[in-house]
Amino acid sequence: MYARRRHIYFAMMGTCIGLFVLAWGVVRIWSVPAAVGLCVVAMVIPPVAAMVANRRGPEDRWWDDPSGDPESDEWWDELDGRKRPRP
Repeated sequence: MYARRRHIYFAMMGTCIGLFVLAWGVVRIWSVPAAVGLCVVAMVIPPVAAMVANRRGPEDRWWDDPSGDPESDEWWDELDGRKRPRP
């Protein structure tokens, strides 16, 4: 899924750059307010693209990765109910 999110991110950012170039290279000749409108739309795309790229899906189990500290991992496993506590 990481590759899919990356492709969507680059497509959105490419659209953003395309809108800026289109707005000030072509559209401004006929209508400056329309060019400004295209830039406003293009301005909203990067934050949305960042949210899409950094979204975690249900298959991304990053919170389950061990930290490397055995005592801490055992403590978190006990809190999550994965292992029975030591008697």
